[in-house]
Amino acid sequence: MLACNPNAAIEDSPIVSLKPLKKAVLPVAGLGTRFLPATKAMAKEMLPVVDKPLIQYAVDEARAAGIEQFCFITGRGKTAIVEHFDVAYELERTLADRNKTAELEALRAQSMTPGSIVTVRQQVPLGLGHAIWCARSFVGDDPFAILLPDDLMMCETPCTGQLVAAYHETGGNVVAIEEVPRERVNRYGVLDVAEDKGRLVSVKGLVEKPPIEKAPSNLTIIGRYVLMPEVMGFLSRLEKGAGGEVQLTDSMAKLIGMQPFHGLRYEGKRFDCGDKAGFLEAQVAFALRRPDLAPAMKSILKAYA
Repeated sequence: MLACNPNAAIEDSPIVSLKPLKKAVLPVAGLGTRFLPATKAMAKEMLPVVDKPLIQYAVDEARAAGIEQFCFITGRGKTAIVEHFDVAYELERTLADRNKTAELEALRAQSMTPGSIVTVRQQVPLGLGHAIWCARSFVGDDPFAILLPDDLMMCETPCTGQLVAAYHETGGNVVAIEEVPRERVNRYGVLDVAEDKGRLVSVKGLVEKPPIEKAPSNLTIIGRYVLMPEVMGFLSRLEKGAGGEVQLTDSMAKLIGMQPFHGLRYEGKRFDCGDKAGFLEAQVAFALRRPDLAPAMKSILKAYA
């Protein structure tokens, strides 16, 4: 386990040429206070939607996009996340002995290649930007994806896969975006648009949680990113922004002008599983997509209509 030293020196890296995208960072150090008491002894990322924890959905999405190496930014009480992806020999043996083939195959499908997961402890909660900076040794000189497991995506083409395709198309930084009602822009990182091409939006600026009256647009960043490693040079300054935290948006904004930077209107739907209502909606939506559960779920919903 690597530890983060907030007093490390600033190191701005030179711009590198386009590389395959094989790394992903998943910040999972949050306390999950919105879901207490359920998260008192359980990591919020382990809360299940139907029969898979949130972290599994994020990892599966990234793997489908070609990601091979993962860095979990963890905190105290998060060991169950790593254990979830470990091999459970006793459980697998029991399933095999009982001829539970389907369950065994489902379990083995989630196993990871040895050495593909790295964990880094975020020792102090200084914001999303600080959490990403903790992964600087893992990222090195490579482009990388960021997935926030609280944002559960339902897409025909995985959202991260859409970003990877846009990265190869634009040759630079790409963030997933969606339009929100104007009165909610102060909850997000907001795009200042240079050119709106429909699917892709060229970005000339970013603002984190702006006052509603000062927001440059209603196009907001959600929890999926593809970033160049140079962002670490700016994050290393540990400059505090909105809410007194180290904001990822502030450092991303500094890349604009030195590298391509685009927003992608992804195809699909996002469920905010950091919110109770969004989490409950996700349960219903994902159950309705399952042939084995859809009839029962429709009956349940009809009974409460």
